[in-house]
Amino acid sequence: MLPSPRILLIEDDSGAASSLKRLLAAEGYSVEVAPDGNAGLNAARSGDHDVVITDWRLPGASGIEIIQSLHRSHPRLPIVLITAHGSTETAIEATKHGAFEYLLKPLDMEELLAVTARAVSSRRIMVDPVGLGEGTPAQDTLVGHSRAMRDIYKEIGRVAAQPVDVLIRGETGTGKELVARALYQHSHRADAPFIAVNCAAIPEALLESELFGHERGAFTGAVTRRVGRFEQASGGTVFLDEIGDLSLTTQAKLLRVLQERTLSRVGGNELIPVDVRILAATHRDLEGMIHERMFREDLFYRLSQFTITLPPLRQRPEDIPDLIRHLGRRFGRELGIERPAFTQEAVQLLQGFNWPGNIRQLGNLIRQLLVVARGPVSEDHVRSALAKGERPNDAPDDDLQALARQFLATARETGSDDAHARFIAHAERVLFQITMEQAAGNKSQAARWLGITRFTLRERLIALGIKEPEGTP
Repeated sequence: MLPSPRILLIEDDSGAASSLKRLLAAEGYSVEVAPDGNAGLNAARSGDHDVVITDWRLPGASGIEIIQSLHRSHPRLPIVLITAHGSTETAIEATKHGAFEYLLKPLDMEELLAVTARAVSSRRIMVDPVGLGEGTPAQDTLVGHSRAMRDIYKEIGRVAAQPVDVLIRGETGTGKELVARALYQHSHRADAPFIAVNCAAIPEALLESELFGHERGAFTGAVTRRVGRFEQASGGTVFLDEIGDLSLTTQAKLLRVLQERTLSRVGGNELIPVDVRILAATHRDLEGMIHERMFREDLFYRLSQFTITLPPLRQRPEDIPDLIRHLGRRFGRELGIERPAFTQEAVQLLQGFNWPGNIRQLGNLIRQLLVVARGPVSEDHVRSALAKGERPNDAPDDDLQALARQFLATARETGSDDAHARFIAHAERVLFQITMEQAAGNKSQAARWLGITRFTLRERLIALGIKEPEGTP
């Protein structure tokens, strides 16, 4: 099993520290508590923590002193600051000095857990090495010995240390994020922050603020100043995933930042220097979007100082056996399977599939096969899984469409107005049932796959009437 993420909690209030430790431990974190600022600094410097959560007012070193000291010595260690409303502006300054995020008292526990999860993920993508080629000890590895993949490794080696921005292209599921992480880890900025932003996952109204920050009162709800991701990544790297999903307005603002190397927060006039390297990724046809006037040609050329294009899996079937071994070991560790095995016939059948969802689809299927098979994965296991219509995440699902038509037909016939609610509830129940089955009842693992907290998972299981297996963790 994978080790629990390690949290250092610096809190002088013993009652608050005990409550927060129990909360974090229930989510699967390993928590060490330091009772004052000096003890926290010593623990952080000598330990190997994934995230530091610190109060602002502490005996000994203060929260800002902890942030400034640790950001100098451990710039890739995310630090979450807890502060009272009265010190908000000072906390924002702390973000400029390297804090990953700040939270206001009284704490919203769900927000604390969400921020902690993001911080752990940020730490992992900065620190966990990306291997190039099977056989490396890294969990996250670009796997393949084909000519196409050997060329990718060479391109990464050729450009990683160069002071140029890179555009990473390829279909969904081909491993673009791994290429970005490898470029970062082999660059001269590897000891500075790496901040990833999924441009498609953030509402357009919030994306500019997320990237560049905003001033207090810049828009409705902007009750405090916010430091954006570009400022947070100062001296490091910003990875803009799904760059093709940016609106033309945000594209124009991003282009200006890249050209002038300065930014202004939303609602502000101060010009702030920007020192970041840009790695961008997309699965979209940017040239076609330029022709349709949906993507700026000048931004395209600015981003593509060097381009790496990942081949789809169907163009390198000779790499599939290597990927099966690698993904089998990876998911085997998660599921507690010591030596996952695939028969030769199963491998040949997987090798002959088209894989429209690429490595992501292959990985999803392998995890499913390891859960179902008791012993080596056979050809019959593979045929059964493929017959169930394994599809890439963005492909239309015939069963889902049929279900939608069924609920809509019922609404038309009965005059009811709850088709949306019934459809969502049904789909959610199925998703949670399958997730708990594939996680073998392990709530920590299930919550991680779903991208929610254990607390939220427990609430939804109760609301959906799904019984947890007795004795599950």
